[in-house]
Amino acid sequence: MTLKSIALGVMAALALTASVPALAADEPATPKKYVDARQLRIINKADYSGGPTERVYSRLPLWMKDSIASGRNLWDRQQCSAGIGIRFATNSKSIGVKYELFWDTHMIHMADTGLKGTDLYIFEGDSTWRHVNTNRPYVKKDSLGNKTKRVESTYVERLDGKMHEYMIYLPLYDGVLDEFFVSVDSGAVITPGRLDLIDKNKRIVAYGTSILQGGCASRTGMAASNIIGRELNAEVINLAFSGEGKMDTYMARALAQIPDVDIFLLDPVPNCTEKMCDTLTYNFVKILREARPDVPIVMLEGPIYPYARYDSMFHNYLPAKNAAFRKNYDKLKAENPHNLYYVTSDGLDGVEDDGTVDGIHLTDLGFRHYADKMIPILGGILYSKDKK
Repeated sequence: MTLKSIALGVMAALALTASVPALAADEPATPKKYVDARQLRIINKADYSGGPTERVYSRLPLWMKDSIASGRNLWDRQQCSAGIGIRFATNSKSIGVKYELFWDTHMIHMADTGLKGTDLYIFEGDSTWRHVNTNRPYVKKDSLGNKTKRVESTYVERLDGKMHEYMIYLPLYDGVLDEFFVSVDSGAVITPGRLDLIDKNKRIVAYGTSILQGGCASRTGMAASNIIGRELNAEVINLAFSGEGKMDTYMARALAQIPDVDIFLLDPVPNCTEKMCDTLTYNFVKILREARPDVPIVMLEGPIYPYARYDSMFHNYLPAKNAAFRKNYDKLKAENPHNLYYVTSDGLDGVEDDGTVDGIHLTDLGFRHYADKMIPILGGILYSKDKK
């Protein structure tokens, strides 16, 4: 088969796909209603004893705003709704969303569907969350033809009309303004869903950098924190921030204010220098341990990027950062051996080192490897607590 014939075949297939209407000509559109997600169940969102977040879908407490030094982008990055999700159950035959973006941002190395789209999952059978569809975040225009930041999209239109459990993951690298709506058929029943699915009594707080925030997943459900949450049936609160995660004292205090935490996962090394790993790690973990002595802490090494295999500077520097991080773990472990765990970066990117988009940030394959590494460790700690 020639390249020309292949190209013609692809063009014909695309033309055929584009010509299929959303609804048959004799099938009238069902009237919709829009339900504010606050009437449903917001998951993977931290509530702080020290006060509320600035907005419904931002991630840090408002009191922190004045604590952040000028020139740092932490407050902007916490506006991203990474990890936050909506749980609900409905018998609607169609499901969609309507929301307004905080920025309507774009990046050259991350798909808009992961950056500012949303994923719909359905609970299938009695144990498995399945991806249904992803909304393509085209922004709407107003009546004058001006571009807005509003997104409205339908995931699916011909469900079976039975009651099912669902979950929607919000944008990873953009924010959602205070109203996020789930659209369903006007006569449908919609409820917050079962509380034992994404169990509200199991909570992992994940602190880290742009990688853990979700850069650069192709869609929101593929961020590591979201994969881990689905497969461990737990809420995973994503407190990872692009360009940040630098073990600031105020961040340790904020993490300590989150109630009912079962595990703290700390993954800050990628954005820390060797000196920062050496001088900041001890106090950061110490603050958490003193405030929450009964909560296990998992310290994860920084990844060894694929190019460090060939770049002589990074070949030495990345292991040196990890060594400084490990040295502080050893000191903390010697002081108190309980509830402190260390995880090396071995196998974090799989055996083929092929899970990044730019040598650093992860593709969906990379996130799958990350989750596969961490799920047995986190699950072992999380579910062993049930036996005590």
